[in-house]
Amino acid sequence: MPMPTDIGVIDLMLAIPGEDNSNFYDWIKPLLMDRESHDMFSMPAQYMFKDIPDTGKQADYIAYTLAQMDKHGIERAMIGLGFSELAEQALRAHPDRFFASYETNPNRGMDEVRKIVAMHEEFDIKAVTAAPAMVCPPVPVNDKKWYPIYAKLVELDIPFCPCMGVPGPRVPAGPQKVELLDEVLWFFPELKVVTRHGCEPWTEMAWKLMLKYPNLYYMTSAFAPKHYPPDIIEFANTRGSGQVMYAGYFPMGLSLDRIFREMPDVPFRDEVWPKFLRENAINVFKLDR
Repeated sequence: MPMPTDIGVIDLMLAIPGEDNSNFYDWIKPLLMDRESHDMFSMPAQYMFKDIPDTGKQADYIAYTLAQMDKHGIERAMIGLGFSELAEQALRAHPDRFFASYETNPNRGMDEVRKIVAMHEEFDIKAVTAAPAMVCPPVPVNDKKWYPIYAKLVELDIPFCPCMGVPGPRVPAGPQKVELLDEVLWFFPELKVVTRHGCEPWTEMAWKLMLKYPNLYYMTSAFAPKHYPPDIIEFANTRGSGQVMYAGYFPMGLSLDRIFREMPDVPFRDEVWPKFLRENAINVFKLDR
């Protein structure tokens, strides 16, 4: 069976574009040391993304985003709070199409724990996301600064979605080494962790840990389908059909046109497609509640 086209896709990483999309990355700039990242790139990993979407000027960016989703059969999408007022507007106007995540920074201590609770109460956030190598200062994913946040996420039953692997922006990768999750998953067996941004070059460690810990999952954010790691595809096709799920990267680095043009060539087994495109996201992020 080819990739189903009428399944109601859940996209776990999408944003509402605006007139200037560079603000998605303003928070990373204090860590960038090279001139090219500051002076030439419109996004800090532009050397990796050669065809960043040009959304053009739109009269209504939320309506434009919904049209893009409809074009590709995306029923619902997770959008991050804190980067644009348009995200809050979209969540309030279209709760049937969008659900929220919150990008966290453990350097803020208990204030951040209280912020997560407030965001959960106001927006019913379904995930807390993080870029351990890109918060300022960086905080390795197993650092004890994270532990109050992890404990609160267990209490609220909200997944944690960290970027793992070598980051695209030119910052050190140490805080995002996949092996660091081993301690976190051991100490917090009730914490659901869904990795973002590929886990490369440590994908073998990623699927080994997913095999070891049933509370560890993988999303495909920031990767065009033709670049999905082969060992992750193999894991999804065998032992991990319930642990790998789709996430895009529109408009930050990939167009939905490109993603869904390449997607049918991914060699998932027939029974994996519904889980990858929809069912795993519903189960892990409790989207049916």
